[in-house]
Amino acid sequence: MHNEYDISISDGVELLIPEDEIISTCNFVLAQEKVVRPCMVSISIVSDEEIRTVNRTWRNTDAVTDVISLEVERPDDEDLAPGEPCELGDILLAPAYIKQQAATYHTTPADEFRLMLVHAMLHLLGYDHLNDEEAECMEAREDALVAMIKTDNPIAFVTFTRHREGTDE
Repeated sequence: MHNEYDISISDGVELLIPEDEIISTCNFVLAQEKVVRPCMVSISIVSDEEIRTVNRTWRNTDAVTDVISLEVERPDDEDLAPGEPCELGDILLAPAYIKQQAATYHTTPADEFRLMLVHAMLHLLGYDHLNDEEAECMEAREDALVAMIKTDNPIAFVTFTRHREGTDE
C-alpha cells in the first residue's frame, strides 16, 4: 500500500515530532485498521489563530482547539474503483495549543501530538465520540494504538475530557 501525505507547516509554527514520524504514525494507524486501499491525507501544522478560524468556519465554534479532522472519503466507499486512491481527508494540528495541553495532562508535547495525530486519523476512518458508547469504542482503540507506538513516556488511558466541551474534534 502506498499512501500519500501532503504536510504543510505554517511559518513560525513549531513541529513537535519529525515529518517522517508523522507519516509513519499515519501509516501505522491505517495498517492497524486494515486499510488496504491507498489513501491521501493532507496534514496542516498551524497556529492557534489558524485553527480557531477553521473551527469557527467548519464547526461554528469560535475557540482554539488541538486538532480538527475533516473527512472527505472513506476507504470502504463502494463508489471508488478497485485500487483507486481514497482522499481520506484533512487534519489540522495546533502545536502551541497541544504543547499547553500536554502540561495539563502530564504528557510531553511530542506525546500529546502523537496522541492527537492518532485521534485525528481515527476520526478520518469513521470513529467518533459524540455519545458515551462511541467514545468508549474510540478511546479503547486509541489506547491500543498509542500503546503500540514509540512515545517518550507511557501514555495512560486516554480520556476525551479534552473533547467534552465540543471544541475539539
